[in-house]
Amino acid sequence: METRSLLFWRQRQVLFLLLSWGVCLAGSEFGHYSVAEESERGAVVINLAKNLGLKVEELAARKTRVVSDDYKQYLLLDSHTGDLLTNEKLDREKLCSSTESCILYFQILMDNPFQIYQAQLRVMDINDHSPVFQNKEIILKIPENTAEGTAFRLQRAKDLDEGLNGIQNYTINHNSIFHIEITDSDEGTVYPELVLNKALNWEEQQELSLTLTAIDGGSPPRSGTATIRIVVVDINDNAPQFSQAVYETQVPENSSIGSVIVKVSAEDVDSGLNAEISYSLFDASEDIQAMFQINPLSGEIILKGLLDYEMVKYYKINIQGVDGGGLAARCTLRIQVLDVNDNPPELIMSSFSNCVDENVPEAILAVFRIKDRDSGENGRMHCSIQENLPFHLKPSVDNFYILMTEGALDRESRSEYNITITVTDLGTPRLQTQHSLRVQVSDVNDNAPEFSQSSYTLRVRENNSPALHIGTIRATDRDAGSNAQLSYSLLPGPQPGPDAAALLSIHADSGQLFALRALDYEALQAFEVRVRATDQGSPALSSQALVRVQVLDANDNSPFVLYPLQNASAPVTELLPRAAEPGYLLSKVVAVDRDSGQNAWLSFQLLKATEPGLFGVGPHNGEVRTARPLSERDAPRHRLLLLVRDNGEPPRSASVTLHVLLVDGFSQPYLPLPDAPPQRAPPDRLTAYLVVALAAVSSLFLLSLLLFVALRLCRRRGGPGSLGGGSLPEPHFPGHLMDVSGAGTLSQSYQYEVCLQGGSTESSDFKFLKAIYPNIYAPASGNNDVSPTI
Repeated sequence: METRSLLFWRQRQVLFLLLSWGVCLAGSEFGHYSVAEESERGAVVINLAKNLGLKVEELAARKTRVVSDDYKQYLLLDSHTGDLLTNEKLDREKLCSSTESCILYFQILMDNPFQIYQAQLRVMDINDHSPVFQNKEIILKIPENTAEGTAFRLQRAKDLDEGLNGIQNYTINHNSIFHIEITDSDEGTVYPELVLNKALNWEEQQELSLTLTAIDGGSPPRSGTATIRIVVVDINDNAPQFSQAVYETQVPENSSIGSVIVKVSAEDVDSGLNAEISYSLFDASEDIQAMFQINPLSGEIILKGLLDYEMVKYYKINIQGVDGGGLAARCTLRIQVLDVNDNPPELIMSSFSNCVDENVPEAILAVFRIKDRDSGENGRMHCSIQENLPFHLKPSVDNFYILMTEGALDRESRSEYNITITVTDLGTPRLQTQHSLRVQVSDVNDNAPEFSQSSYTLRVRENNSPALHIGTIRATDRDAGSNAQLSYSLLPGPQPGPDAAALLSIHADSGQLFALRALDYEALQAFEVRVRATDQGSPALSSQALVRVQVLDANDNSPFVLYPLQNASAPVTELLPRAAEPGYLLSKVVAVDRDSGQNAWLSFQLLKATEPGLFGVGPHNGEVRTARPLSERDAPRHRLLLLVRDNGEPPRSASVTLHVLLVDGFSQPYLPLPDAPPQRAPPDRLTAYLVVALAAVSSLFLLSLLLFVALRLCRRRGGPGSLGGGSLPEPHFPGHLMDVSGAGTLSQSYQYEVCLQGGSTESSDFKFLKAIYPNIYAPASGNNDVSPTI
């Protein structure tokens, strides 16, 4: 016995779990709730959290909401307590009219996971209405020969309440002629019947008044009264007869007002006034009287109002025919309303989110329900959205649909979608409803900033002012909002070089680059930095671009004269033989400029000379040459002021002074020109220039010395006289020797004292005594020893 009980209990547990699981997934089971009508707004129907076995916090977390089938929201959910409350005072009679059971259907929707609970609310009736007779006076014409026990059905009273609160009993005031009996129809309606206790006598009493009282079953009971006026009619022994006891017809719901639905007819074998039949609607409700009327003479049933299949599908009408003698006959008319496709589909939106994050697959945008008040094919529906959109509709239970994305969206490709939901029925003609949704795609930081170029080249002229704006580097970000807000910073360049932070700065918001200090082309011609653009997203994304800054040269350096040197202890003096021909190369001005380009292009100009027109200078090579033959009238000493000018803007210049000493008494030997001119060192290498210039000057000096000695020897051997013991005449020699090599440059690096032995006829050799410092102003000695300074 215990084993059987345990097995039965386990079976019940398994069955309960299966049922619970089915309700959770399918959402097709109904939750039954009830509330009394006329309850005040905010009345508690049930604690939904306890009823569903959930915590109050879980209801809020799952976005639990109540959706009604109708557009009006009768219930609301208190998210703090989990109570299901009434949203307004409910009137059962207003909501459900004469329907016995007043039930409102609604759904409970929850997300995460998405679930639908079907539920119904029964509005319980209270006894708030009294019975009411449609006619306060009921007139009965009863022939005097009516047999005892004949029953006359009376018009029943109406009570808007239902059940026990409806009409339960009828009574009349006490009398000996009639009493009331209660009969139930096949529809469960209570009808009063007036029963004749004894025969009437027209001669004794032509009229009789009674009070009919209808009593409901409420607590306390309510009642309503009507007066029955009985008219005793003289004998009319034949009552009318209808051709059919029951008439049936079908009427389309779109029938026009005033159209004849059906015609009923009755006949009476009596003659005269007793054969004249009058038709009327018997015991008709207010709805029937508002919808139909009958022609009292012809019996035609005429449509008085607009039919609506969705409201009422079937009518049952009692028709009465009374002859002139007061006898009556009754028949029943059954009208079936035919449905036509006159209602477009309806779309009821339960939840909608107009914003969806990009890169989220299968995001739920909307949950809605569709319905059509028509029936059959007219009520079948098809739901769709436009093609070529990354969305789809997922059908759920009970005509619910879920609008969701097919995959991850990309805001940069498209940031907004207009979705049109189209619901079409299958009736004839087909009707449709459209609902438009506008969906915004919210941005996610999935795009790094982008520069228009991978590298940029900026140019700035040297000697710039500090904080000079030299250019702007901008990047773009395809994202939006803070994900597209960029900040810029500097990074070291890819190659070793100067510190970028010490040279440049960048505005973090605009990307403007500024030079922090003055740049010097001669010290730094170019450098590279990297600019990084970082967005404000989370996580932040960044990209880099290479910026090469080129420093442009400015004419900020004057030419520098390498030769002749201007800072020597003694001025530079060039020797010029008086026998020199025009175009004789006296000297060559060597100068350099630390600038570059046209700023380093040098030109030479003779500014001032002791003897104008005697000398000229090459404008491009700096060579100082004689312009005409020398004469005895030319001064022995000349001072030339030369100008060296660059080609910059504005031009810069340097001046150099060249002293020239004319020498006579010896011919001018020429050396062969070198086969190839010496190669010029790069203009920007000052050290190389100095080395080459010094080497050239030293070589020219040695060569000049050798030529001078050779010349003296030749003159000595070819002279006609002898020196003997007398002293030789002192030739007019300057203190410096001149260059006869063609280069026109005398070296001042080395000087020697030379003595000529007087009185010797056998020798004309020079005697080199010692090296001395130059002194072009030393006077000649008066003895036979000549000591020129070389």
